[in-house]
Amino acid sequence: MASLNLHHLRLFRATAREGTLTAAARALNISQSAVSTQIKALETDLGHDLFERRGRNLVLTEAGRIALDYADQIFRASEQLTATFRAVGEQRKVLRIGALATLSRNFQMKFLEPLIGRDDVEVVLRSGTQAQLLRALDATTIDVLLTNMVPARDAASPYLVRRISEQPVSLVGTRSRLALAAQGLRTLLTTAPLILPTPETALRAGFDAMIERMGIVPRIAAEADDMAMLRLLARSNAGIAVIPPIVVQDELAAGLLYELFQLPDITEEFCAVTIARTFPNPLLAEVLGSAAEPDTPPA
Repeated sequence: MASLNLHHLRLFRATAREGTLTAAARALNISQSAVSTQIKALETDLGHDLFERRGRNLVLTEAGRIALDYADQIFRASEQLTATFRAVGEQRKVLRIGALATLSRNFQMKFLEPLIGRDDVEVVLRSGTQAQLLRALDATTIDVLLTNMVPARDAASPYLVRRISEQPVSLVGTRSRLALAAQGLRTLLTTAPLILPTPETALRAGFDAMIERMGIVPRIAAEADDMAMLRLLARSNAGIAVIPPIVVQDELAAGLLYELFQLPDITEEFCAVTIARTFPNPLLAEVLGSAAEPDTPPA
């Protein structure tokens, strides 16, 4: 077989991601016929069909799935190489962090503490969805993902997960809720309007399991997937928030909010997700420290 044409491989990878020749051509800003011709050339070089047509879409064959896995590895290594040697020429070190858009800002600031105020370090922060940031991590455009949602992993997963903090979860409200809280947890949960994380979160799953065990039907005043919004709703006295105290630490210190009850057996885990790299960013070791070893994918 002739030497692999990386340009053909790049077009194949784009088509596999986009699902159609038209979408791939649009993303690459070239003609559809050029994409089709060069993918056919790659199939000829490899000796296997990489796609089969289903309606208007192109679906990977078994050979196509294998080729895509290798293509991802090849281009990930290429991006790492470029990023590594670009960084060599930089006088200031750069750490690129992706954080789930709904993640506690107080937690993020605590994570960054070892780097704050250093003249030789630049920190680049990006926020987004879990899926967006995992793609950025795969492409090495960020060095680490901060999240409270552990990504699904199996034996082939590239992700290394470090659990770097586990925070208690409490019922938090304004001063006006203190008298009701004095009557006990059950009374508080059955009487007060509650501000809850949305159902798809792990925190909400733990809370729902707790109230089911207690036989309680809660009064839900609001739901939000953003920790900052939960904090603001609690401050406005819309109800009692189910929230880690770290999220509202400034309000607790100022007496704007009060920790009414710490919920039993419910915690919020904060994780740092990385991928194995030949040349890891040295700043990662400074912020991650030796508090936790990375979880390895199951065998």
